[in-house]
Amino acid sequence: MKRFWSAVVIAVLVCAAVTPVRAADPPPILGFSATTSGAERMRENGFDALISAKNQRAWMQRMSAHPHHVGSPLDKANAEFIASLYRSWGYATQIERFTTLFPTPKHRALELIAPTRYIAKLFEPAIAGDRTSAQSDRLPSYNAYSIDGDVRGALVYVNYGIPADYDMLARHGIDVRGKIVIARFGHSWRGVKPLVAAEHGAIGCIIYSDPADDGYTVGDAYPRGTARTTDAVQRGSVMDWQTRPGDPSRDKSVLTKIPTLPISSNDARPLLAALGGAVVPAGWRGGIPLTYHFGDGHARVHLAVAFDWTTAPLYDIIATLRGSELPDEWVVRGNHHDGWVHGAEDPLAGQVAMLEEARAIGALARAGKRPRRTVIFTSWDGEEPGLLGSTAWTTAHADELQQHAVIYINTDTNDRGTIVGDGASVLTALYNSVARDLEDPERRVSVYERARDLQLVSGERKIADADGDLTLDALGSGSDFNPFSAHLGIETINFSYGGEALGGLYHSNYDSFDAFTRFDDPGFVYGVLLAKTGGRMVMRTANADVLPYRFMPFATAVDGYVTSLDEEITTARTDADTQAKLAHLNAYTIASDPHSPERSSGNVAVVPAIDLAALRTAVDRLKQSARRCDERLAVATSDQAARVDGLLRSSERALLDPAGLPRRPWMRHQIMAPGRYTGYTAKTLPYAREAIEARAWDEARSGIAAEAAALNRYSDILDSAAKVLGSP
Repeated sequence: MKRFWSAVVIAVLVCAAVTPVRAADPPPILGFSATTSGAERMRENGFDALISAKNQRAWMQRMSAHPHHVGSPLDKANAEFIASLYRSWGYATQIERFTTLFPTPKHRALELIAPTRYIAKLFEPAIAGDRTSAQSDRLPSYNAYSIDGDVRGALVYVNYGIPADYDMLARHGIDVRGKIVIARFGHSWRGVKPLVAAEHGAIGCIIYSDPADDGYTVGDAYPRGTARTTDAVQRGSVMDWQTRPGDPSRDKSVLTKIPTLPISSNDARPLLAALGGAVVPAGWRGGIPLTYHFGDGHARVHLAVAFDWTTAPLYDIIATLRGSELPDEWVVRGNHHDGWVHGAEDPLAGQVAMLEEARAIGALARAGKRPRRTVIFTSWDGEEPGLLGSTAWTTAHADELQQHAVIYINTDTNDRGTIVGDGASVLTALYNSVARDLEDPERRVSVYERARDLQLVSGERKIADADGDLTLDALGSGSDFNPFSAHLGIETINFSYGGEALGGLYHSNYDSFDAFTRFDDPGFVYGVLLAKTGGRMVMRTANADVLPYRFMPFATAVDGYVTSLDEEITTARTDADTQAKLAHLNAYTIASDPHSPERSSGNVAVVPAIDLAALRTAVDRLKQSARRCDERLAVATSDQAARVDGLLRSSERALLDPAGLPRRPWMRHQIMAPGRYTGYTAKTLPYAREAIEARAWDEARSGIAAEAAALNRYSDILDSAAKVLGSP
């Protein structure tokens, strides 16, 4: 088998050597000259010929055969299997082992104790046709890094449990102090829900899956479709990774302040049905067939959780293919391998595609086409509980990474649909160059065209520049890219395909091989596409004459961030004025139903003048510096590039502040970071923006100064690079 694939590679490369360059050939690839671009395209053709759906299917079936959570036997076995594959393909491979705090449940109990009695089942039953769903070696449904607790109290429904929902509760005169809240999944990272509940004085938090969000009201429930069944539970971490990810024994403040437990919609239904009081607003009503109420204090629950607070091993696999010409420049590629249960889609769909990339790149290297720069494939452990393995490894190798890494390329889940990406804006051009060169297997148009048209028909078209590039959204958190970007300032990109599977099996017992091969990507055609996408990202960065960064998309993006910050200040001022007038008029009370009265939330504060001049000046300079640098990069030779590569890869580091964000010193990136109350979703210009949202005006002014300083440091580097490159 190995000889056969080597023959294919050699045949393709021989063809490349004798194929003349024609006038009709496509324009050079970003970062390559006309000559080297032709060689790269033929290298990519050889790569494509090697990509196998069959391999991905076999690997997924093997690695999802049993639960493979952190500390499980299959987690270790999978790590050893992955390492053996890398070694067989010619990579210098090691398993780096770390130890982490990883609690698992000793006791879970949830009971409605008034006005009637109901004991929650807290169990996901087997489903006919899903061969692994009856296995008994899985972790029960729970929230990792909830504290132990045994509490009794009145139950209050808080919708999604985000700060705006507590403003609505205040308008209805509802106080959660000393009570247990029930929130539905969605609209934020799950760890935000107990965080906000505790800040408002709650003593416990229950999180349930509402059918309106990912269940039978949005599609056919499993096994007929991929919507969440009424018994399925979304496991997951509730660590405060907006403050810092990684092993909580380093900083136990990231544990929740109140006990927290996830439940199914079936277990939630009796609890919600018992609530009295006012009927909730329309936007708070879910898909369970009952009337949703806030709660009037009569429904009471008993919540108890206790955990085995032990440590567990982490197994990070690091596979290195040393570069032939620039070995000290590292292209780092990663996807995690641990799952909550069987983890077919999350994470194995991404893992097996990445392995197939690595296999093909290794085959090319053995056929004489070793990449110019060093390529490092990483298979992370412990992502699900809190980015444990990637954070441990980046911490251990921080100095080396900041000196050598030119990019970190991350994937995670994958299924059928369009490409979605987020990352450093300097990688926008690379992202689009790859998307334009690959074909969507369902629509037979380019990946770029399908993503663009989806944005057009959904009214969400985003344009980075006059060429109509797809933009990269800012990076928040939720996968292993976070320590690379937010802490180390390495140019980072994260992407996947999806949108056609409903995602209702996420973090449940039913994210299985049987479900994946029935619904998510039956022929692994999007697994093949993900491998081709990741492979091109890796090879184009590793082989480029000039690193494929372009800086105008970043300048354009930051200009938009400043505009949105200005709009946010204006909106805050307008809202404060409006709320003050309504409060003065007692308008909420007068306008509302006397049986369900509303009042001002009391959240009225005068918004002073906030001067954004420093940011605007920094952005104006950034635009000039970025344009000048891009013009010179476009015509730079490989000899010139060698003199500026170090400067270019230090540009993102300039956006870090050693002091980090207020109350979050680990998050050092000044332009994008996971939001304090969003988690997954990024906040741009986070220092100033979150201070404005908190009405902390002096802190907002400090944030504006820090962010402007970071942008000026960035422009200094671009100006130095342009000077080295000389006139265009």
